[in-house]
Amino acid sequence: MNRALVFGGAGFIGSNLSKNLLESDYKLTVFDSLARRGSERNLQWLKQIDTEKKMTFIHGDVRDFAAVQDAVEEADEVFHLAAQVAVTTSVDSPRTDFEINAFGTLNVLEAVRLSGRKTPIVFTSTNKVYGGLEDIRTVEGEFRYELCDVPFGVPESRPLDFHSPYGCSKGAADQYVRDYSRIYDIPAVVFRMSCIYGPRQFGNEDQGWVAHFMIAAATGKPITIYGDGKQVRDVLFVEDLVRALRTAVEKIDVTAGQIYNIGGGPENALAVWSEFGGLLAELKGDRIPVKFAGWRPGDQPCYISDVRKAGVEMGWQPRINKRAGITKLWEWVSSNIALFEMAPEAKTAEPEEVAA
Repeated sequence: MNRALVFGGAGFIGSNLSKNLLESDYKLTVFDSLARRGSERNLQWLKQIDTEKKMTFIHGDVRDFAAVQDAVEEADEVFHLAAQVAVTTSVDSPRTDFEINAFGTLNVLEAVRLSGRKTPIVFTSTNKVYGGLEDIRTVEGEFRYELCDVPFGVPESRPLDFHSPYGCSKGAADQYVRDYSRIYDIPAVVFRMSCIYGPRQFGNEDQGWVAHFMIAAATGKPITIYGDGKQVRDVLFVEDLVRALRTAVEKIDVTAGQIYNIGGGPENALAVWSEFGGLLAELKGDRIPVKFAGWRPGDQPCYISDVRKAGVEMGWQPRINKRAGITKLWEWVSSNIALFEMAPEAKTAEPEEVAA
């Protein structure tokens, strides 16, 4: 029986990945600090579906090297999803952001290196490593911004420009993962992700905007749109991301040492409110009032992932289109209102998983 370790395994992406691994008959270790809102609920859910008791839970922090080293020792596959996830939090607490994202990732890499085993690692980075994309012509249309010079989206060859402490810490980790593969021959893969959404996501104002807007609309809480609402992101349903994570390990002979943009691509690009707001109102069957505020630091007017490299090398591409995925998430949110009323807010800026 294969043994998988998921850092951040009780978070949004981590819990979906963990479920998939359990269903694939893996022996699973979930390593999580449980600081992120909803993570305790996700852990309870995983325990309920783990009827064969194949899962071990470690209540740990990626900043604790001894705990990370112990967890890595018996793993055949490592998925590193643990992170501080919000740009705003990184601006307020840059040291904590660095310690979790950069130093925590170094701990994972060192634990694998010192184990003496060539354990595959898949690390979830972010599109924020590309910065503000100021040199790419952006045109403002009636409902959305458009990137003029990259019709397929931003490619992996794009020069790095770490904007915001979050971009710096994730970018440093991104490059460490790539270099450990080169220098120490560790089969490590980097995913630079766009906006991921789906069930088990307890989004808030700082991160996870698709789920945050849905939860607020379903529970009658206020919504603030930062910027003009026409900024564009390509959105990817979590099931498609889980499939990409699993495929990266299955094809590690090809993917080791590589960096892939993983997102919905141009076909799943969506303006965060001028387009998404209408779809959400349609799903709710009612108008959704919002207020607007100023732009936040590091917020790209338009970002779309060029996912063609993942298609060529992994045979992966998104399968669930944005309307179908958003409908699935709305059905989950609207049928689980009690979860959001009971889930506490995060206590501090602690490790969880990233979805840019």
